[in-house]
Amino acid sequence: MGWMIGRTAALADPQAARKKAIDKLKLLAELDDPESVVVPILLDALLMVESYRGARHQISFLPELTESVDALLREVTIVEKSKEWAKAS
Repeated sequence: MGWMIGRTAALADPQAARKKAIDKLKLLAELDDPESVVVPILLDALLMVESYRGARHQISFLPELTESVDALLREVTIVEKSKEWAKAS
């Protein structure tokens, strides 16, 4: 995913990194069913936060969270590319 925000960029300018993410996430409104993609990620994020709270070990369901985020990014990228192709036509 080409738009990913790297650790260095996020640490160097968190506001710019947030803006970049928000600009990308605005495309969620154009998905057929954005709630079906976003709600599972929010639930996973809540569980991740709770599992990290006071823990010093790797969480066991990080791969599932990664898969959810990757699915979201794929859907948003499809919408974005469709818009670019429509403009070029």
